[in-house]
Order: sequence, then structure tokens, then C-alpha cells
Amino acid sequence: MAAAFSSDGEAALRRTLDPAAATPQGDKDEFYEVDRAAAFVRDGGFRKVALQFPDALLADAAAVAARMEEATGAEMYVLGDTTYGSCCVDEVAAEHASAGAVVHYGPACLSPCRKLPVLHVFGGQPLDVEHCAEVFRELYPERRSRVVVLSDVVYAHAMGELEKQLCHEYPNIVFSQVVCGDGPGPTLPGEVRQFGRRFCLEAEEELQDCSMFYVGAEGLALTSFMLTWNCCPFSSFDPVTGHGRRETLNVNRALMRRLYLVERARDARVVGILVGTLGVAGYLDVLQHLRQLVRRAGKRSYTLAVGKPNPAKLANFLEVDIFVLVACAQDSLLDSSDFYRPIVTPYELELACNPAREWTGNYLTDFRDLLPGACAHVELPPAVPAAEAVPDVSLITGEMRAIHLCDPLAPQPLPGTTVACREQMRALAEISPAATFLESRSWRGLEQQLGKTTVSKAVQGRRGIAIAYEDEGREQS
Repeated sequence: MAAAFSSDGEAALRRTLDPAAATPQGDKDEFYEVDRAAAFVRDGGFRKVALQFPDALLADAAAVAARMEEATGAEMYVLGDTTYGSCCVDEVAAEHASAGAVVHYGPACLSPCRKLPVLHVFGGQPLDVEHCAEVFRELYPERRSRVVVLSDVVYAHAMGELEKQLCHEYPNIVFSQVVCGDGPGPTLPGEVRQFGRRFCLEAEEELQDCSMFYVGAEGLALTSFMLTWNCCPFSSFDPVTGHGRRETLNVNRALMRRLYLVERARDARVVGILVGTLGVAGYLDVLQHLRQLVRRAGKRSYTLAVGKPNPAKLANFLEVDIFVLVACAQDSLLDSSDFYRPIVTPYELELACNPAREWTGNYLTDFRDLLPGACAHVELPPAVPAAEAVPDVSLITGEMRAIHLCDPLAPQPLPGTTVACREQMRALAEISPAATFLESRSWRGLEQQLGKTTVSKAVQGRRGIAIAYEDEGREQS
């Protein structure tokens, strides 16, 4: 799971791009929906447009950009190496090119964007609808079964045909629709909107009474669905392999792992808030919410923007006890087993630091659900003096700890001291010297040294990749 969002880079250096494998079969104009994308550019009057491609489709980027410029007369800028996950729209890179809009190609998390207009072109992958329908009948022999059909966005184009084959046999089947952004209008009774999907249930139906059938390969999208709707049994059909199965992922085991991380967050004293997105709407609000939450819990927080997180980057912050990743619903479920410190989601940090929030069995992966006014927002309770705090025992260290919230208006302890007075009880509070050192650290990057660098002619550099230059063998001999 970690490889989808972070890696050590060695795989990218050694990977050989195969244009034939990356190029979609058939008409490129149809696969990339050039006519629809060109109409989007012309209707919006955009003069500069950013085309965002995932790694698997970069081989066609130049051809698609040229075709789009020919069809629209606008300038096209190709975004390849995204700032964060490729499923999110990279508004930061698009703004660097002064683009007025973004056309996002390939799989997408469908998180709403903050600034730029976005058109999603999923690139419809082939789906054997008849075989998929046969697998569905095998998995659900009871024709009265209540089933919600979900799909990866690259197979959404074929769901209408699948619905025609199954709706007459299964009267209680419900097909979800892909919705880009938040979707227009308020939520209707019985309507479910989540993860860029929308479907409606009958008035007497409850979501926990339904089964879920997912069309797509195993991945972060399916994992996010299963954790969020963990009361529903899941089945899936993989169009690449042509196999269907009842999902055997032990959701309870996965939740136990996540709840263990919640306990680690309760023990933490220094929290690093990782910025994993700069384009999803509401990310600034949740950053402020997390800072306030950590401060009220008597912990220190530091906001870190390191791009795509990997173990080597985060190992530079040994003072941090735990990290919380602010990213889209798919990328936030980062497997931190390879990292020096655990990485939790905003919902898990709130479970650890907000005494008013209780575990109800419903797992939240969208951080926007935690913000004020959202469906799952829980207000912080009033501050409790340290002397009246309820004692608690850590399930990991076995040490005593007090679960209480500090007064938000209370002055913060002065940095640079190891012991300070806290509140009117004159209780002594230890301040971590390591955390104080982290607070004073900064990185400025390369100094420009304008006018001080001697100008020299360009010379032939080394050839190859960083781990194996072509001339290394000759130098050693």
C-alpha cells in the first residue's frame, strides 16, 4: 500500500518504459476523448491548459498535447511528475504554468478542487460485460439480493450496459454513478454521496442491509470502500484477470491495526502534520483544525511539506513521535510499517485527542467529514483542569497518562526550558528539548550567490542513471 504514494525511488530509476504497453489499443482520440476535452477548453475560453498524465500514459502525452493544440488553438502544458499522488489534480504545478484549467487523465480519486476548473478523462478500459454479469450471477444466486454496484472510474463507461443485463433479473440492484466534485444540489433522502460516487436507496432500506459488488482491480480505492462501509459484505470482479471473488480482506484485522495507531497517537507528545495535498478543497481548514486539536490535547505540532513522503524523508525528523497525513481519501491510508514513525489519518488523530469522539464502528477516510458543519463533526468539550483529569493507562507502554483538554487561551510554555509551571496548581510540565530544537530548525535551500559565481563554458557531463553511470567502471579500473 505504501508503494502507491511513496517509494525509495530505485524502482523508478530501474524501470524501463514500454511505449507499446502504455499506449491504449484502438483510436487515441476516442480513448483520450479529444472532442470532449477540446469542447471543454473552447467553451471555457481557456488559453493555457495543463494536461495531467499518470506515469503509465506519459508515452502519449506529446501526441495528445499536439492534438489538443490543433483542435483548440490553446497552449497545452504536460504535467508528468505530480507533486503528490497522481490520482489528485495537481493545481500547484498547473498554476506554475499559469494554466486556466486542468484536464486530468487516468484514474482519479475525484476529490473536489479548490481553484481551477477540472475535466476528468478516465480513459475507458475494456470490460467484458457478459462475463462480468455471469460472475455476478454466480456470486449472488438469490435474485432478491440487495446489491450496490461500484466500479473503478476507468470502467464507469460500461456500467450502463451491465445495468441493462442485470436490472431485469435483480429488482433490488442499485448502480452507483460517478460524480466529479461535490455534485449539484443538496443530498436527497436515501441518497449516498461519497468517494465521488452517488447512489440512492429505497426509503425503507439501510446501507448495512446491502452487499457491495466492485468492478475493478484490488487497490486503495477498494480498501477505502471496505473500511468505510465495513458493515457491508464485499465481492469484486477484476476485469484484467476475469476472476470474481468474495473479498477475504479481514476488515476487523485492518481496523485493529488502525486502532493500534490511535493508541500510539495518544502516547505521542510531538505530532508532525504532513501536507499530502495542496489541491483538495478544505485542506487548509483541516490543517487549522488539527493544529487546534493537538494544542488542546497538550501536545506540540509541526507542519511539514515534504512532497511525496517516504521513509528516508521522514527519518530526518526524529523528534516527531507520530505523523498525521492530510491527503485525499485514497492516499491517506498509507501503510507506515516501513517508516521510522507511524503515520495516521486525521480521523485517527481525532479519535486519540478528542475525548468527545467515540469509536462507533464507522471509519472515516475523507478529512472533510471532520470539519465544522460536516456530517461527522464533533465539537471539542470544555477544558478540564489537570487535577480533575481522568487517569488512563497506555495499552502500549503501561504508563499512566491523563486524558484531558487544555484551555485554548492558556499561555504556552516558554521554549528553551526543560521544566515549566502549568496552570494554577503549579504542576511541573517537562518540555522536550528535542521538540524545541525542531521548532528552531529551518531549511532555506541552495543559496543563489548572484554575481559571485564565475561563468564557465558548458562541458560534457556524465551519462546514465545515478546508481550506475556509464563511466564508473572505467574510472575504477
